[in-house]
Formats: sequence, structure tokens, C-alpha cells
Amino acid sequence: MKIIGRLIKKTTELGYKRINRKQLSYQHQLNTLVALLTKAQHTEFGFFHDFKSLLKSKNAVSKFQGSIPIMDYEEFYTKWLQYTISGKSDCTWPGKIKYFALSSGTTGSPSKRIPVSMEMIRSFQRSSIRQYAILHAIDLNEEFFSASGLAVGGSSKLKKVGSRYEGDLSGILKKHTSILVKPITKPGNAISSIPDWNDKLNAMVEKAPQWNIGIIAGIPSWCIMLMERIIERHKLNSIHDVWPNLRVYVHGGVYMDPYVGRLTNICSKEVFLLDTYLASEGYFAFQTSPFEKGMKLLLNNGIFFEFIPFDSRFFNEDGELISAYKALTVSEVKEGVDYALVISTNAGLWRYLIGDLVRFIDAREHRLIISGRIKQFLSLCGEHLSLDNINQALCRINTPNQLIEPEFTIFVNKEHQLHHWFIEPVDSHMSPEELMQAIDRELSALNDDYYSARKYNLKDPRITCLPKGSIYRYMKSLEKIGAQNKMPSVLNDDQAKVWFEFLTREGLG
Repeated sequence: MKIIGRLIKKTTELGYKRINRKQLSYQHQLNTLVALLTKAQHTEFGFFHDFKSLLKSKNAVSKFQGSIPIMDYEEFYTKWLQYTISGKSDCTWPGKIKYFALSSGTTGSPSKRIPVSMEMIRSFQRSSIRQYAILHAIDLNEEFFSASGLAVGGSSKLKKVGSRYEGDLSGILKKHTSILVKPITKPGNAISSIPDWNDKLNAMVEKAPQWNIGIIAGIPSWCIMLMERIIERHKLNSIHDVWPNLRVYVHGGVYMDPYVGRLTNICSKEVFLLDTYLASEGYFAFQTSPFEKGMKLLLNNGIFFEFIPFDSRFFNEDGELISAYKALTVSEVKEGVDYALVISTNAGLWRYLIGDLVRFIDAREHRLIISGRIKQFLSLCGEHLSLDNINQALCRINTPNQLIEPEFTIFVNKEHQLHHWFIEPVDSHMSPEELMQAIDRELSALNDDYYSARKYNLKDPRITCLPKGSIYRYMKSLEKIGAQNKMPSVLNDDQAKVWFEFLTREGLG
């Protein structure tokens, strides 16, 4: 295995040098758009929007943005995607799309079917290789490179519906994983295909001592829960007692900072954290160094990116888009501004409003963070409170000692003009009222609009402290336990109805 580790380490070195020689620019985005338009010009979508004319234009980007409206999933599904899903060929992308990734978005939302073309699968594969190559910058030993990677994902079992296959994205990608890589990726087909999340988790816990894991990847809540269960089951002091070569954790999907304390508590060695922006719709960005904040946007990976400033010029108070055409390219973005992300992909999504908010921390290097969700922000009285503000406030509350569990949710009570928080406190000397006052102070310090709204319009926030594990039980009651499911930080009206019904059943309301 040492020889294999040496070879893999050398390969990452060569890949790392190749990546750093190639500086990506806006020209790569222009090339990407032209390639997408060229490929799809003979589809129904291409004919309808006259892609041939767009390709002849001296300013293809401007013509593209002026003639194709920005659409969210519901609108794109109604107008185009439903026909692709039903098996129609050459609708928004050449040929017939065989695979569809099920994406539930936030808990309580119906499943979306996201098209996954063979071109997109190859894009995922290229990006995974690039991301692996950047491990060379951490200078890890050969033993690490001899170890396996553990992906804590959804079920790899795909369901056949007519002529299409649908299921978790990880299952689609696993089906196309090279036979050379399969032996060094865990948990393997037998466990990956287990549909029940708890059964899968238990199987991984039992198998853990037989594996040599160097990298773990997945959403923090589930990955850390898995490692905590392994420690408890096998009576260990730390996860490194069973996986001494575990040095890298690739995370994504939720804000990581609230989970760092729990991760530190179960480790006896340093574990390097790498953020990744991988969605059912595509592989958008990844962190190129654990020592440098932000993820680098992938400008030449089959996706054309656009950005809409998340402010009153473009969105109303309910987070709904005002202008159906205006957006910026990556060459026009500024640092410190929240943008709604719009994508056009090599699977036939066109000017698709994905629902995420991003913020550039280095516009020149195209490095960004995920700052929230379009529909998960609070603006009852003009407070314009973002998910990033909320996460930062909770991190401050949990420093130096953790007082609140990472999972929480908020309901906007329109009738009483207040925010109603639901948290799971860690044992502390602070009363619920004191915790709420502390959160309120931090939010006021972080956001001037919130401070002003609290001063004049917004009533005192309300707090409900729940027993530990309540949110987990709620997710389980919805059959939303699993690597791709997340509790919404801000509840919409439909989600709130289901949530309050659960609290009443549990005697917590």
C-alpha cells in the first residue's frame, strides 16, 4: 500500500502544478457559454430562442441575457423540463436525458427532478480529480494517500421509472465511478444501496474498524453523528483510534462553523477542512486551500454563471424576482455583496435560478462563500436579516463555550410581528430569555437594518427551547433523515404548519 500511496501522492503533485499553471478568467466563461449554445442550438429550446442568431451576435452574452428569461424550478418545469422528464428527446439538451437527481431542497418541499446528462457526469468527474489534486498543498504523508475515502451520502440505489432512472445524485455518480477508484472508496455498494438512513448508519458503524479512512465527505450533521456513534459503539477515545490516517474532511451543504467544536472533541489529530459547493444541478466551486477562506468558482466546467444582486432593485420583500432578465456576469461582481445565483448548464438548465445566495470575498480570484438562500431570509419589517447574519450571531454566542446545538429553525410570526426561534440548548447557566437576549444583541450588532427594525417596528423575539434531538425526530417523522436532507433555518407557512403539528404531538408546543 505504501507504493500505491507514493504513486497517488506524486499524481496529486502533478495535477496540482497543472491546475496552478492554468489561470482561469472571464474568457473561460465566454467560451463555456458559446460551447453550450453551440451544443444545444438544434434542440427545441435552442430553436425557440434562436441560438443560431445568438452565436452570430458580436455580443452573445448580452443577446443571451436579453432574450431568455430567468426561471426558477417551478416555471422551468412547467414550460420545459416536464417534457424532458417524460422522455422527450432534444428538448433543452441534445438527445434523451437518462438520469435525474432527486433534490428535495429544504425539508418539506416536494422532490425536484434535476436532469443529469453524460456531459455533466464527466464535469463532476473532472472537478473531483481537480479537488483531490489540491491535497498536495497540505503536504500529507504517504500513509494518508494509501487510505480510502468515505462518502457519507444518500442511497446509491436508483429507481427506474419508464425509460429514466432517478435517485440521489451520489447514486448516479457512483454508477459511473471508475472501477479503478471503487476499491478505495467506502462504504461500498452493499451499504450505499441501503435505503433506510439509520440502517445505513449502523452498517457503517459496524464496518468502521475494517476500513482505513483518510478523507470523509458529506454534510456536517450526519458525518459528525456517524463518527460519534463509531466512538460510542467501539468504546474509543477519539475517531483517530480507529482511523489514524483521517486528515481531511470535505464538507458542504450547511454552515460549518457551529460544528467545529463537536468535530474537535472527537479528534486527537488535526483534520483539515475543505468546503465544497456541489449541488444536484452541478459542481460549482471548491476550496483550494484549508488555509484560505472561500471556494474558487469553476469557470470552465460546463456551467455559465450569472449573479443577481439580492436587494430591492431585483427582489421584493418575499424574495421573488422582479426583473426576469437582468443579471451580472462573473466579470461584473463586487466583493461583499449577496448575489442570487443563476446557472446555464451542460444538462439543459437555462438561466435557472437555483435559490442560493453567494458572496464574493475575492472577486479577482473568483472566491466566494454561500451566504444563504433566497427564501430563507427574514424581512418582516425591513430587517433584511440573512442566513449568514444568523449563523455569525450563533457562532458568537457559542464562543468560547457552546450554548446552543447547531440545528435550529425560525418562524416569522406575521400576526404578532416577531421572530419565533426554536433551539436546542446545551446545558448552560443561561435561561431561555437570556439566550434570546444574547442572540438579539449579536444580530443588532451585525445588521443595522435589524437594529433599526427592532428599535421601531419589530417586537421582541420569542424563543422555544427544545430537548436535544427534537429536530432530528422531526426530520425522521417526515422520512427526511439522510445525507441530502437539511432542516430549513427559516420556515415558510407550509413548513411551519407541519412543524407546529409535530410540536403539538410531541407535547412541546
